[in-house]
Amino acid sequence: MTLNALFAARPERWDQYKDVLPEAFKAAGLDVHLALDIAPEEVDYIVYAPNSDVKDFTPFTRLKAVLNLWAGVEAITNNETLKVPLTRMVDFGLQQGMVEWVVGHTLRHHLGMDAQIVNPAHEWAPATPPLSRDRGVTVLGIGELGLACAEALVQLGFNVAGWSRSPKTHDKVTCYSGDDGLKAALAHGEICILLLPSTPATQNILNAESLSFMPRGSFIINPGRGQLIDDDALLAALGSGQIAHATLDVFRVEPLPQAHPYWAHPNVTVTPHMAAETRAETCAEVVAENIRRNEAGEPLLHLVDRAAGY
Repeated sequence: MTLNALFAARPERWDQYKDVLPEAFKAAGLDVHLALDIAPEEVDYIVYAPNSDVKDFTPFTRLKAVLNLWAGVEAITNNETLKVPLTRMVDFGLQQGMVEWVVGHTLRHHLGMDAQIVNPAHEWAPATPPLSRDRGVTVLGIGELGLACAEALVQLGFNVAGWSRSPKTHDKVTCYSGDDGLKAALAHGEICILLLPSTPATQNILNAESLSFMPRGSFIINPGRGQLIDDDALLAALGSGQIAHATLDVFRVEPLPQAHPYWAHPNVTVTPHMAAETRAETCAEVVAENIRRNEAGEPLLHLVDRAAGY
């Protein structure tokens, strides 16, 4: 029996997926018809991006699951018309891209590389950084992406702590949780990496009070969500020296407006939401595997807990 999969993402994404998805379906032993336009009542699966035009799932009467192409699902978890399972995208390419970006910027700040990269006065000023074992790093959000980054940093010898809303354990990462644990987690890390989802409970988690918990002269790395940071509080902390530098990949408004103070701030690095781009080839494999699993009655990969919002 042929399954119908609607590709519901921005039109410019179609060229990236129109060939690799059918190849992945075939490799998984699936007979799937993929198209941009299928009558709603005939759709079995939706390959989805939250910025697509599909907002009302009511007409999709035989829909079995929505397979998100993004790691972020906040824009869809509260959609009351969605009555079927929702998965988020965590594929090898996205995860590896995030790990590489996080590790690169962590090492940059740990080693103080900016002083040599940007040195217009040609100053000869040797400075020996601490060894990685003497540098505390905190990862806020130890889901699949956060844990992958934490484990990579542990492999490099960093003293890594992680924080999550609910308790977790790990043999090589010191785990904190809840409101009480947040203060201890932030105090641990001279480098703080944000990989939390954006929920009412996590918005502005870095604010004037919580930034004060960090060691003076710390670094912020945010490839997670722009809503996690109170921008005014961060700018104030940068101005006072409480925070030495912020490397930011995500923002409340994207693209970041030209007039935003982050652009001109000497201690802010702006990157254009590039930390973990979905790679079509590896993403297609995950989509195909989830359809195979669902048809076989097996558990879906990366199933979203919609009650928790991620």
